[in-house]
Amino acid sequence: MATTPFDLKGKKIYVAGHGGMVGGAVVRRLASEGVEILTASRSELDLADQAAVQRFFAAARPQVVVLAAAKVGGIVANNTLRAEFIYDNLIIEANVIHAAHLHGVEKLLFLGSSCIYPKLAAQPLREDSLLTGPLEPTNEPYAIAKIAGIKMIEAYRAQYGSDFVSVMPTNLYGPGDNYHPEYSHVVAALIRRFHEAKQSGAGEVVVWGTGTPRREFLYVDDMADACVHLLKTYSSDQLVNIGTGEDITIAEFARVVAEAVGYGGAIRFDASKPDGTPRKLLDVGRLAALGWRARTSLQDGIRLAYKAFLRETGPA
Repeated sequence: MATTPFDLKGKKIYVAGHGGMVGGAVVRRLASEGVEILTASRSELDLADQAAVQRFFAAARPQVVVLAAAKVGGIVANNTLRAEFIYDNLIIEANVIHAAHLHGVEKLLFLGSSCIYPKLAAQPLREDSLLTGPLEPTNEPYAIAKIAGIKMIEAYRAQYGSDFVSVMPTNLYGPGDNYHPEYSHVVAALIRRFHEAKQSGAGEVVVWGTGTPRREFLYVDDMADACVHLLKTYSSDQLVNIGTGEDITIAEFARVVAEAVGYGGAIRFDASKPDGTPRKLLDVGRLAALGWRARTSLQDGIRLAYKAFLRETGPA
């Protein structure tokens, strides 16, 4: 496993997707690194427009790129907007990675997703389980797009010697999350649901699925810290999982969220809604060997996420 020191100080770093939860956390983390951070809003730069991306790279000349831009969503969004999820993500990563190559970017970090792993892969999920079995059908288009991004990174390293790396974060939550009632991820959805139930005095909250699937959750600022650590230390075509190495059932997790929000009513599970993958826990041995571990506990992270929700959405 190659460890190659890379000095970020003074570098121009383009964070693609800075307006999202992941990109926003990376920008916050980079603020203390003595770098020049480059960003462009969607109105300023359409990453699906190849010519526009090329013009941006030619003018801005970033030395480092963090590719956090993606079309993302929870299980309903992934299953409903299947064409958008594969097209948008394929074209964004293809445009940014190729532009980074053409314009001499020194280092690029591509953020994938733990949904790239086979639905029934052995747990915890090792990086080498990629492409060893069928994917979870509900998010297959998104997963295929992210796998294509990983393979692009491998190909550009192999053919051009590009110092491009791929990382796979687990389920993320925290400031900047999407709280859409239908299309959000489980953490944001539950925070919103429990908060609204508390405000309205509802006697129970319905949680989708059976509550039995196990999930791993990582506070997004921890993820950003891992990314900066890997930018500074890691260079290899082998992808790296980013997670806590610990999981929890959705039922247990719902109780953690209810407690953080201050909701005291009943929790009921709707088994008619899809569960998704039965378990998703990352093997974080490779990351631990590189000297990084998550620091924020789930209880602390959910409390911080709820405070961010109140700040970002205002009182219900």
